[in-house]
Amino acid sequence: MKASTSFWRDSNRVPITGHGLVVTKDVTFTGSAETAVIPLFSITGVVEVLKIWGICTTDFGVNHTDAHLRVNDQTATDVVLSKATTLDLSAISAGAAIVKNGLAAAVLSYRSADAATALEPAVADEKSFTPVILTQKTGGIETDIEYVYTTTDEPTSGAMTFFVGYLPLSVDGKIDAL
Repeated sequence: MKASTSFWRDSNRVPITGHGLVVTKDVTFTGSAETAVIPLFSITGVVEVLKIWGICTTDFGVNHTDAHLRVNDQTATDVVLSKATTLDLSAISAGAAIVKNGLAAAVLSYRSADAATALEPAVADEKSFTPVILTQKTGGIETDIEYVYTTTDEPTSGAMTFFVGYLPLSVDGKIDAL
């Protein structure tokens, strides 16, 4: 008896391993006494985000609070990927990492494509990263992964490189940096 296996492959037929396909986005924080919203990645089709993280490349200012990730389909901005309050990244040093490694909230195992959706395991399994399935809003509507934070500095400072590792689940499934 033979075992049959295959790799997921990208559009160039190259095997996808480890992080899956990885997309990066460099961000310099410029929010000035506000809640700042930074579009990071655009979602097309259906994708499984295996890992999403950021590496601080320049020290942050002293007021960088309520940092979180969310999905925005240009109508709904309440599809959270991480808790929307209490994370204080004030004055973190270059080299620090932020990681989505827990569940955002309990969700059903089914989500319609009528709006951006998030689907993740019912229980975190103590891995370094927590995967989530994301769906673009019907009709080709722009659906983005965003980083949101609040600052009282005028303006704030700091920079980070964000990374997302993913697998396409639909024929058109992909993530692009914005």
